[in-house]
Amino acid sequence: MSKKMIGNLMREAQKLQEKMAKLQEEASQATAEASSGGGMVSVVANGSGQIVSITIDKEVVNPDDTEMLQDLIITACNEAIKRAHEGVQEEMSKLTGGLQLPGMPDISNLFGK
Repeated sequence: MSKKMIGNLMREAQKLQEKMAKLQEEASQATAEASSGGGMVSVVANGSGQIVSITIDKEVVNPDDTEMLQDLIITACNEAIKRAHEGVQEEMSKLTGGLQLPGMPDISNLFGK
């Protein structure tokens, strides 16, 4: 391989790495929403896997049945985080053509998996 080809390859790799860094930054701003209990509990998570907001309909708040509310919250949180993760993975796949390239940041660890 010639020096020119290696230089071009290195420039392309650097451009891809810059695009991936930008994607990581954008991912932290992107959000995904999920709900449970027929919409009684809604959760929004960002692309970094953090819960941004939780909305609970007051009709589902029953002091005698906190377990149900806890289950609804957990279900909605897990689904929102899953959707946010899938969105980030989809964008990453578009950028890399579905390949995990060596030397490129692996953002899957943003979600503790």
